[in-house]
Amino acid sequence: MHLKKQISYPLLWAILILSVITFSCRKDRVIDNNPSLKLSFSNDTVIFDTVFTSLGSATQRLMVYNPSKSAVNISNILLAGGDKSPYRINVNGLSGSSFKDIELNGGDSLYLFARVTIDPTDIGNPFVVEDSILFLTNGNEQRIKLVAWGQNANYILADKYIEGFPPFKIVADSLETVHWTNEKPYVIYGYAVINSYGKLIIDEGARVYFHKNSGLWAYTDGVLKVFGSQDNPVTFQGDRLESFYNDLPGQWDRIWLMEGRTGEDHEIYNALIKNGFIGIQAESFLRLTENKIILKNVIIENMTGIGIFSRYFNIEAANAVVANCGGYCLAFTGGGNYDFKQSTIANYWSYGVRNTPAVFINNYLPDTNDQPVPFPMDFFMGNSIIYGYNQNEFETDMVSGADSLYFLTHCLLKTVYNVGNPDNYNSILKNEDPKFLDHQENDYRIDTLSPAIDYGDPAIAGTVPYDILGNPRTEHYDLGAYQFVPGQDEGGDGENF
Repeated sequence: MHLKKQISYPLLWAILILSVITFSCRKDRVIDNNPSLKLSFSNDTVIFDTVFTSLGSATQRLMVYNPSKSAVNISNILLAGGDKSPYRINVNGLSGSSFKDIELNGGDSLYLFARVTIDPTDIGNPFVVEDSILFLTNGNEQRIKLVAWGQNANYILADKYIEGFPPFKIVADSLETVHWTNEKPYVIYGYAVINSYGKLIIDEGARVYFHKNSGLWAYTDGVLKVFGSQDNPVTFQGDRLESFYNDLPGQWDRIWLMEGRTGEDHEIYNALIKNGFIGIQAESFLRLTENKIILKNVIIENMTGIGIFSRYFNIEAANAVVANCGGYCLAFTGGGNYDFKQSTIANYWSYGVRNTPAVFINNYLPDTNDQPVPFPMDFFMGNSIIYGYNQNEFETDMVSGADSLYFLTHCLLKTVYNVGNPDNYNSILKNEDPKFLDHQENDYRIDTLSPAIDYGDPAIAGTVPYDILGNPRTEHYDLGAYQFVPGQDEGGDGENF
């Protein structure tokens, strides 16, 4: 009897310990089917920052975590691009584009590897090659973005994240002058920032491509100089190169220029800015600007928002073409000084209803109680065209309390208002079709029968002796950025310099 007790106690303890172990293992394997359960990840975007110069591959790691106390079944892990994707993923030692029924214990993690193969010499590649990894857990879908560089270029990748600001990277720091050349394109992912007292000079022929929601930003006292030439303009556009995107608005954000210091004007010569949200935003943000923006031979087109938007700034433009915007082509608010000569403002926006005029100016900004605070305004436009689909393409909103004047002379203007006041208008062609060669193709050269031919003021034309294409204004003085040239419709178009 005594021997039987001695044998039974160890046996009993062994059975109890085995039961506890078995129970614990079974508890870990209880699958949590709660549809609100979500996985967590080491990153929400996997970026391959290798810039290939020849065919090559790169691999990055992603950690997948199960924050639940119970196990989960990841019913699908797959690439959104499927088998055609340049990416491959590796799960539990197996490579492919799709995996099913991956169990992950409570509090456990999973290593996932993503690999991309790029041929940078393939000009059919986009600059930014994107895909996503999809995770489907209990009917809940989560995505992790995959981003790699598809062509050999200079990539500007945001590396600073401050609440209230877009992600950005400083490309010209304080007291630094940086040159962007035409050797390789520049691809901006986030915002490229010119810091206070920094200067960015962009050489002729440079190509600048922006990813979605990206832009170029000159902070207070930063300076932007764009020195394109007639034969080699500088181009700013979205980074999608497929033909479908050639004239598609809204692919990137804006060029944002803040107030500058005396003697350091922002200058943009011979440039094409297209297919964004706002072409140029210029604003006195912290103080009234002490510099101005000089625009010569600049085309801004296909903006979902505004071509040029300003708050109390100084802008001097000659041979400017601002066309096809979902809101305004020009919106000059809060006063300022604006001088536009030999310019073409044309709004034939076709992507939706537009209830705004092509050009809008006012001389005030609202205070915290939404009451107008007036600022001086001086707006001049000469030898220019303002036209579009709407009945009224020029509108002002002025309040008293600040010296303000707007004056248009020798202009073709589409408007419902009286243009007989000599304080504001002189020699206006009202509501006459300028007869652009082909506005649907963004060709704003004027045709043989255009009323804009020979209607210009010789004194104004003398200050801008060549048109945007380099044609002389010596024998006749036409309105707009383009001088009429006999036989011009036999080749070329108005977007080329």
